[in-house]
Amino acid sequence: MKWMLIVGSVLVVIILVTLIVGWSLPVKHTASRRATFATPPDAVWKVLTDVDAYPQWRSDLKKVERLPDRDGRTAWTEEGTNGRITFVVERSEAPRVLVTRIADPNLPFGGSWTYEIAPSAGGSTLTITENGEVYNPIFRVMSRFVFGHEATMTAYLGQLEARLRTHAARD
Repeated sequence: MKWMLIVGSVLVVIILVTLIVGWSLPVKHTASRRATFATPPDAVWKVLTDVDAYPQWRSDLKKVERLPDRDGRTAWTEEGTNGRITFVVERSEAPRVLVTRIADPNLPFGGSWTYEIAPSAGGSTLTITENGEVYNPIFRVMSRFVFGHEATMTAYLGQLEARLRTHAARD
């Protein structure tokens, strides 16, 4: 019985410390990742904007459901390892800048990704900047100290590189 009280007390302390740390962290964060590909900007743009093909190369997705455009901007819902997340394109300047935003106010997180494509020697460089928001203090701690704000972008860039290599091999 005594050990259960000790274990329970330790768990309560851990949860309280996690909440205090989470409340002290800012809701908003900015993180960025960059990768260079042996692919021209137009080809990178084509893959980034082909929403319907995302499940073919993104291992975290089961399916994508296109939604009616919102004020003339592309909208879709992704269903995958992170649940269902709705996105909308905020800005599109082919083949240089694409900004997408999470369009579901009921999630414990939100924000945008800005994709900037620049020509580079023999291909292009893609920079992804996440302007994120994590509303739940426990999720803030996990996002900051366990997963890292860059983890999703790093995985995304790796999967994008594989997709671009596959397309280049077919061409």
